[in-house]
Amino acid sequence: MIVYDSSANDLTQIRRPADVLWCSNGGSVRHMKSEIIQELGQTDLVLPTRVGEGLRANDRVKARLSVLQAAACRARQPGTNFNLAEECRAAGIDPGAMEMLVNQASLASDGRIVAPGLGTLRAAIWDDVATMADAVKAGDATRGERAFGRLTALQRSLSLEPGDSIDPAQIARLTAVSGTDADSLHRLVMDLHKMLNELAARCAETTIAGAHVYGLLPEDCPAVEAFMRGVNSTSKLKFDHPGLATTAARTADRLTIQNDIGETDAHVVVISVAADAVTVTYSDVHLARAKFFTALFKSFLVEWSGLERKSVSGLAEGGVFYLITGRYPIVDVASRDRFLEALGASLVFLIDWNKARKVLRNWVPKADAVQILDWAARHRFGHRGFLELGGGEFLAAAVRHAAPNRIGFGERLDRVLGRDAAVDFLKTVLRVSVEALLQGSSVRLARDRIEAELVRHLESVDTTLLAVAIRQAGLAREIAVGIGDLLAGRRKKSAFDVAALAGKARRIETKADRIAMEARSEIVRLNVDRSVKRLIDQMEDAIDELEQAAFFAQLIPENLALELIDSLSELCAAVVSGTEAAAAGTAAAADVPQGHRVDAEDALASVNRLLDIEHVADDAERKVTTTILTRETDLKTAMSVIELARALERASDRLAGFGHALHEHVLADLAM
Repeated sequence: MIVYDSSANDLTQIRRPADVLWCSNGGSVRHMKSEIIQELGQTDLVLPTRVGEGLRANDRVKARLSVLQAAACRARQPGTNFNLAEECRAAGIDPGAMEMLVNQASLASDGRIVAPGLGTLRAAIWDDVATMADAVKAGDATRGERAFGRLTALQRSLSLEPGDSIDPAQIARLTAVSGTDADSLHRLVMDLHKMLNELAARCAETTIAGAHVYGLLPEDCPAVEAFMRGVNSTSKLKFDHPGLATTAARTADRLTIQNDIGETDAHVVVISVAADAVTVTYSDVHLARAKFFTALFKSFLVEWSGLERKSVSGLAEGGVFYLITGRYPIVDVASRDRFLEALGASLVFLIDWNKARKVLRNWVPKADAVQILDWAARHRFGHRGFLELGGGEFLAAAVRHAAPNRIGFGERLDRVLGRDAAVDFLKTVLRVSVEALLQGSSVRLARDRIEAELVRHLESVDTTLLAVAIRQAGLAREIAVGIGDLLAGRRKKSAFDVAALAGKARRIETKADRIAMEARSEIVRLNVDRSVKRLIDQMEDAIDELEQAAFFAQLIPENLALELIDSLSELCAAVVSGTEAAAAGTAAAADVPQGHRVDAEDALASVNRLLDIEHVADDAERKVTTTILTRETDLKTAMSVIELARALERASDRLAGFGHALHEHVLADLAM
């Protein structure tokens, strides 16, 4: 073991600001965070971070030098045991790897010490010392440059060869404290440690509402408290994800607040609070998320700069990030604190934002995915709960279970449910996910709620298709009413444009065919209940018959006998009543899935009415036929009247068929 005599160097133990650091996943990311903050021009926040990095590097280099010395001892005395596990573990070094290196150390024939990983260990020692010198340089450029000069001179003087072997004399030069004026690595480490402790004393730290703060004035505290009030109000929505650590410092004429947001290197927000304005400096590797962030503050009069594309070497995302600055003029302290609180509350909704956007855009268009995330942020649900439950896999499992035959693999929800319904459903998914986690509910219960919501939306799709049948019934009624108006005109012996009636009926029939064709395509694609297709088919057939009836209606003579006009009018009125009953019954059937018993009763009553109307139409058609065949009637009149009556009667038959299909559909819904 190497023994470091701190008293000989007048070292004072100062509590290190390790818990000040705003990133918890390793030194490299922390260092890159510091680089980004420097790039943003906020160097006052960098020093505590660099000091912490340097002090941790001091722990590591001491542990590694101990391992190097232990390897030399083990090579010379193979039976010697060393226990460095606690020292390595405390320094954040894998004790297993170090133990393996020491235990396998041996002497080569030329007297050199050989051990697997020895070259890597030596390189790590130099890197740790460089990190310490860099940290000193962040607080004192002159002393830092001098330390780097000493480090370079030592590297040149030792002339260490690469590989997993080393001369024992070089180990002594690395680990010993020289008693002469000659420099050594050990002495440099001790000097750097002393400098770092002095810098740490300048970074004396306290906490305010969870924020680590440095050198604040009394008037700074309310602003920090307002920001942290926002952070703490939503931080639970990040669940187990790291992030949202906050640092604040007073420098010159402003208070500076920094939050790490998450783990991404260049994802940083720095807030400067001056007497006249709050300035927000935000950096992000994702342009879309940067735009999303600024959109969260539409209710505040923030002046945002344009997004600036910047780069920094070593950044994982290709070196490119986007920078935006916002300025919020301070009217009074209350408005300032409201803005700071809103800023703090918004940050949790940026964590994993791009991941959530990628998942959602598999189900809806990109713009709708962003809209859903914006809604979730504004309603304080967020998206992290959804990702915590499994994100895309969780949603896909719910879809497969609730609608295995309705939604195909990889099919977007907006194509099945419609755009608005798909967005509404996914909003519910995000809300239910968060509620389940916050309430401690099971994943199974959350999925059940989501599946029930999906079934409700699918039933809404069925209802939309039922609306097609209602629309068709309206078109059928329009033709039947027109024929009735013609017959009323014949009774009054008034002029009537029969050609216009026939032309209108043709246009309606063409329109109805197109509607039915589109609806049938949707029914097949969405695998909708086939009873809906029967409803549409039957109503389309009724319209075809009524278009045929309109054709024959234009051929009946103007001086038609009143007895025939009355019978035809009775038949036509029955068909009009049938279209109305079909529309009313379908509208009632659309509400049956919501569990309204009265709607089921109304729908079935309309079915019975359609069947009764068919009998009325049959009787009226036979009356017309009897009148024609028992009296002397010219051939033109006989044929036009009989064909008109038969077409109207066939339309009533189709409406009765519609009633049978409606009966089947309602019973199927009641059975669910």
